[in-house]
Amino acid sequence: MKIGFIGLGNVGGKLSGSLLRNGHDLTVHDLNGDLVADFVARGAKAATSPAQMMRDCDVVITCLPSPAASAAVMQQMLPEVGPGKIWMEMSTTDADEIRRLGGLVIAAGGAAVDCPVSGGCHRADTGNISIFAGCDRATFERILPLLKTLGRRLLHTGEIGSASLLKVMTNYLATANLLTLCEAMVTMKGAGLDLATTYEAIKISSGNSFVHETESQVILNGSRDISFTMDLVKKDIGLFQKIADDAGVPLEISPLMISIFDDGIRRYGERAQSDDIIRRLEEATGLDIRAPGFPAEMVDDEPEEQGYEVVPPGR
Repeated sequence: MKIGFIGLGNVGGKLSGSLLRNGHDLTVHDLNGDLVADFVARGAKAATSPAQMMRDCDVVITCLPSPAASAAVMQQMLPEVGPGKIWMEMSTTDADEIRRLGGLVIAAGGAAVDCPVSGGCHRADTGNISIFAGCDRATFERILPLLKTLGRRLLHTGEIGSASLLKVMTNYLATANLLTLCEAMVTMKGAGLDLATTYEAIKISSGNSFVHETESQVILNGSRDISFTMDLVKKDIGLFQKIADDAGVPLEISPLMISIFDDGIRRYGERAQSDDIIRRLEEATGLDIRAPGFPAEMVDDEPEEQGYEVVPPGR
């Protein structure tokens, strides 16, 4: 199977690296020529355009920063879509847009999957990330061997668009958790508690979470480098708010979260790391939320293994 991958950024570069590392026939494309050159030096081929990639490959994967970017790439690829071609959208994107673009692919005779990932860039780098896949069951079975290389825990979520809805939800939850952790750590520092002890207290308690075990560490280190920027957070929580608005659900916490990140972007810039949001509270209190002994970036120490399908109860 010939695989094309468009988008070699923070997440895409790591996912495509898993394919290359495991011996897949890989062709790459990105607007950043240096990223492409690095992959070519490691054994990948380079495509001159998305259209050429769709023409030459069996499967084309996109991992791009916005729905608009995905739409622009699809416009170039669509004339080359036909029977046997598969488009896999691994970006975090709008479910309505993925249904629209997927419908165009299906109408042209191809197959379409929305398959966003969850678990952090450090797990994308080792093939241990979780993947949601929205598509018909027959298409899921076709791409399952590929998904088992890209990720560890694989969930078939239903029809196209369903995976994107769930992915946006999980990013919303992660962001809410990040904001409450920022408030918790600043409050404990203000109350005179040791931050390393605070970290361990949360970790062994009912208040623990994946976000705490990852993002709290780079916050306490001071690097705040989680390979995810404020503009991406704003996009994701905005998409969740749109889902709620469309469903008629009157959210109360979500608008406040959007307001907090709007303020963070005004202060620090849209490309600031998302964990820099704690600086708002540091500046308001004069407190320094750092502690020795924590890593500057997250590294996945879980051994790489073949992925497996997660089956919901009762299915």
